[in-house]
Parts: sequence; structure tokens; C-alpha cells
Amino acid sequence: MAATGSEKQGGKAYYVSTPIYYVNDAPHLGHAYTTVAGDVLTRWHRQRGEKVWYLTGTDEHGQKIMRTAQANGVSPQEWCDKLVEEAWKPLWEHLEIANDDFIRTTEKRHTDRVQEFVQALYDKGEVYKGGYEGPYCVGCEEYKLPGELLDGEGAFAGQKLCPIHKTPVEILKEENYFFRLSEYGPKLLELYESRPDFVQPESARNEVVNFVRQGLQDLSISRSTFDWGVKVPWDEKHVIYVWIDALLNYATAVGYGTDQARFDSVFPADIHLVGKDILRFHAIIWPAMLMANGLPVPGRVFANGWLMVGGEKMSKSNLTGIKPQDLTSHFGVDAYRWYFLRAIAYGQDGSFSWEDFSARYTSELANDFGNLASRVAAMVARYFDGALPAATAAGPAETAISEGLAKAAAEADRRIGEELDFAGGIAAVFEFIRLVNGYLTEQEPWKVAKDKSPEGQARLATILYTAAEALRAVAVLLNPVMPATAQKLWDSLGAEVSLGALADQRIAGAADWGLLPAGSTVTKGEVLFPRLEERPTA
Repeated sequence: MAATGSEKQGGKAYYVSTPIYYVNDAPHLGHAYTTVAGDVLTRWHRQRGEKVWYLTGTDEHGQKIMRTAQANGVSPQEWCDKLVEEAWKPLWEHLEIANDDFIRTTEKRHTDRVQEFVQALYDKGEVYKGGYEGPYCVGCEEYKLPGELLDGEGAFAGQKLCPIHKTPVEILKEENYFFRLSEYGPKLLELYESRPDFVQPESARNEVVNFVRQGLQDLSISRSTFDWGVKVPWDEKHVIYVWIDALLNYATAVGYGTDQARFDSVFPADIHLVGKDILRFHAIIWPAMLMANGLPVPGRVFANGWLMVGGEKMSKSNLTGIKPQDLTSHFGVDAYRWYFLRAIAYGQDGSFSWEDFSARYTSELANDFGNLASRVAAMVARYFDGALPAATAAGPAETAISEGLAKAAAEADRRIGEELDFAGGIAAVFEFIRLVNGYLTEQEPWKVAKDKSPEGQARLATILYTAAEALRAVAVLLNPVMPATAQKLWDSLGAEVSLGALADQRIAGAADWGLLPAGSTVTKGEVLFPRLEERPTA
């Protein structure tokens, strides 16, 4: 995917990452949920005019990948190449994900640096050789504590199950290399205490703090029973544990060990977006690894909740995986991007249903937003031949709109840009859209148009200018969420000609009133959100 051109001179980049995703199968809604959230967040900061770096990618080593490839009769590398090029990258392009880089853990730029990082830990005495036996979940690529396991029932009666995948664990006994994770408990607790927002939301922070307070065990960082992975540099009978390999992508992708100036200008990440099932890796193991090698820890680790279908986490393993394309073919890409962040509070579990999506699409997108844009363009065309009139008769009603915009823009910026409260930020913008709809209903421009006096025409012009100017601001505020729709609206207002590229408009200036110049050519264009019965299904 092409870089976004978001790097500007001076200062550290605002660096956001998604997890790198296992390529044992094609992506589903859960993967897309986190990736769209990161895209909206980084687009928002770009719209602020900031230097931004957005990273995503794929995790391609480990026993799970190896077994999946074997089951499909190909090599692990062939399997990874096929899935990345035919499923993962095309989906991110389809969903308009504006990532700056896509890292694959089988790339040499990554594997060489992983070996260097682990070698440095070994040379410092942070790694030692030992043996381990315990329950292991291949799906999680993780040893489990006995207390975490579930008792199997039915076909799995008498077996212990992974609490995430609900499948039997395997008892593994290996001679491995271990990282002295147990020594970092006090340092991690000090980190959490000094930076209360390091792990978010609060429920995730509490989980991590309580886990560390119970005492950490040293971490096995190698495997010797299979060979699909990065070789341990001083002992090639072992491969580096897939999670150590994977976490390092956040460093290797931005110049670790190869470009110190670039590394310093981007690293560490400001925010790692992760699913809550991989929270401990990012909030415990990752900062401990960085501390051990003298590198700075990230700004925040933010764990989103699970998307639920029928009360269960959405995943391929429990057959509730749904392809994003199943929804975008019916609702459209922008509506898809909007819905999951609008309907579900980020950081909490949320249930998806086709019915809820349909209802919100019709109510908020088609009726509130799309209808407003169509009405305003149609009236400017009808009463002023498509040339935006000047506002010369503003009064209290117009002041209420400009003040409502200032409030909505400030709230959206705080909630989305700082708090990752996407639902709250989007709601603030749509509350403003409803305010403008109410304004038109109250002002009744179609009735005012019948007054052909200079005063009547001035009032009509002011009403329509006010509505169009409000839409100008809406296009800026929704551009990170619905880029294609925002661009259509921007074009229909004639703003591309009069104000320049939408991407160059700043969040801070969105609420400045009166930016859209009188005389701009307003065109109706295509309907922003067609009625669902008019949209072809897959």
C-alpha cells in the first residue's frame, strides 16, 4: 500500500499500530474493527496537521501457521504469501485503510533485527537456558497457567481447554531459553503507577496490574520442537518464540538497528491498539523487553473489546467469522467504517446485528445526514441557480448553529483525538447534523422563498448559506471516518475549488464560521447514502 505522505518536518511522529495479525486464515470483522479504528485515529491526527505514522501487518511464524500450511499442502511461506496478497492487503485497500507501512514478520528487515535484539538480551545476561513443561494453546501460541484452563465437556470431557479458543491444550515439555521476566515485576508496577493511562481502558489496566502483583514467571522465548520461525542466533536448534518475534515488529518497521534517526523520530508508539485477548503480551512482556534493552516504552496500550455474534466472540474458530465484504457490498464501505465505531463503545464488548446496522444506516446516515446534504444542494440550485448566496441577515438562529458547531468540533476532537471515544466523537457530529436539520425545519426556507422582497430573499440566502457552511464543517469532521462520503460532500459544496483539498483542512479550523465563500458552485451530485432497498446485495 502506498504511503500517505503524512510525514512533515520536525518533531516525533504520532505513531499508532494495530496488532500484526495471524495469517492462518482470511480476515474477519474483528480484525477490521481494530484496523479501521486505527485508521480513523491516525486520519484524525493527520487532519490536525500532525506528523503521523500508522503501522499494520501480519504475523507469519509459529506452530499455528506451520500446521495450517501443512493442512493445506503448501509450505508455510507459500501459505503466508498467498493469504497476504489475496486476502489481507486487498481488504485494507477495500476499506480505505491509509497505513504508512505493512510489516511482515518473514521479511529480512524484520528477522535480522529480531536476532540482533534477542542476541543483545542474551549478551546482557537477561536470557538463560532451562526446561519447561506445561499446558500450551497452539491457537494462542502461549503457555497457559493451570488456573486459567476450563474443564472440557462433551467431546472434550476430561480434557483442559483454552479459555479463549475453547479447544484442548497440549502438554509440552521442552528445553528452552528464558527471559528473566520475573525481575521486571516491580519496574512494571512502577510504570503503571506513574502513568495511570499506560493501559486503557480502566478494566484492562486493573487486569494487568492484578496479574503482575501476583508475581511474574520467567518467560520461555524459544521453541525447539518445530522450525518455522526466526532462528536463535547462538543456538540454531531453537527458534525464537513467536510472540517475542511478533512484538518486535513495532521497532523493526521503523528503523531499529538500521536507521537510528528515523527510529528516534517515530519510536516508541504513542498507542498500540490491541484486542483484549493479547493485552498481557503488550502491557507486560513488551515493556519489559524494552526496559531490558534500554529502549523507551510506548505511550499507551489500548485494548478494544470483542465483537460478539450470538453472545460469542467473533472468530473463525467458532464459526462466527463474517467477512467485511459481506457488509460493504450491502451498506457501502463508508457506512461500514462508521457503524462499528458509532455503535460500539471502543474498549468494550459489543454485539453486531444486521438489523441494528440497517436501522442506524436508515435513521442517521440516509435520513439525517444524506437527506440534509440533498435538501441544501437542491434548494441552492432551485433558488439561486447553484451559486451559494451570501449571508446578510443572520440572527440568533444562525448564532445557535455556529455555537453548536464550535461545541461539536471541540467535543469530537477531544473524544476521538485524545480519548479514543469514537462513538462519543461521532455522536457529537451527528448531534450537530440533527441541529442543522432542526434549523431548516424551523426556518422553512421553502416558505421564505415565496417572499420576493429584498428582505425575504436576504433571509432565504442566509438560511441556505448557514446550512451549506454547516455541511462544510461536517465534511471536515467526518473525513477521517468516511473519507469517500466526505469528499463527495466537499465537492458538491464547491469547496475543492474555493478552499482547496479536503485533506488540507484542519480540525482546529473546522468550527471557524464563514469559510465557504459566497459564489461557490453547489451541485447536488449523487445521493450520499442510497436507501438500502436500492442498493444491490452481494
